[in-house]
Amino acid sequence: MTPSSSSSPSTSPGADRHAARAHSFNAAAAQYAANRPSYPPALFDAVETLAGRSMSGARAADVGAGTGISTALLHNRGADVLAVEPGPGMAAEFRRVHPGIPIVRGSGDALPLAAASLDLLTYAQSWHWTEPSRSVPEAVRVLRPGGALALWWNTEALDVPWIEAAARRAERFLGPDEKDQKAQSPSSRRPARSLAADPSGTLSFDHRQVRWSRRVPVDTRLANIGSHSQFLVLGEETTGAFFAEERNHLLQAFPEGSVEETYVVELLVAIRS
Repeated sequence: MTPSSSSSPSTSPGADRHAARAHSFNAAAAQYAANRPSYPPALFDAVETLAGRSMSGARAADVGAGTGISTALLHNRGADVLAVEPGPGMAAEFRRVHPGIPIVRGSGDALPLAAASLDLLTYAQSWHWTEPSRSVPEAVRVLRPGGALALWWNTEALDVPWIEAAARRAERFLGPDEKDQKAQSPSSRRPARSLAADPSGTLSFDHRQVRWSRRVPVDTRLANIGSHSQFLVLGEETTGAFFAEERNHLLQAFPEGSVEETYVVELLVAIRS
């Protein structure tokens, strides 16, 4: 997800970096779509359980939809889903890959949606790009009473030794300035739970974790990590040596040329009163 052009102007170097990182996805939309991990069926089972209703027939919006990884899965579960994405590059890739799913340009901080129009509002890997003082009231506004807000993040399982070692290498390369919690890093620290999602305390979130894995070629692994904003803003000239060294590390550990990436999806669901 990238912020809309109507977002408030940056007022600090940190805010400028955050905005640059958010916008960086637009030039890498195809890389993002081809290499980022998807989500397991068990995640959507958990969303339905916590929301107290089936996705089939639900009026839904997927905000910060990006290239449509989560939107397509919601559509396949039977939701009547609309994608909301502010970034032009990401939206263009979405339309190319998912021509049958509607998408509108918009931000989570100012949703282009009618009041009390949704049963389900989702943010996959995107809530941390919003400003909760705006996005929380907007979520409450567009959800029907009893509707559910679902936020989730794929985070890497740092209890897997090779993943933890790779995360430390990435941190050493990126440096301390890139260890912020708001935009999830490739080292995949757990997102803060209810307090960070809604500092106002307006919403009461239930939390679940869903563990899953996928096996991919080493080059897919590298392209996945390279599609994270911390690396995108640095550019290929700066990151090339890091990825060449990382490729060597991975091939030494996995000479067959593929790795099993293990993820823990962190899920938060709140019901609108």
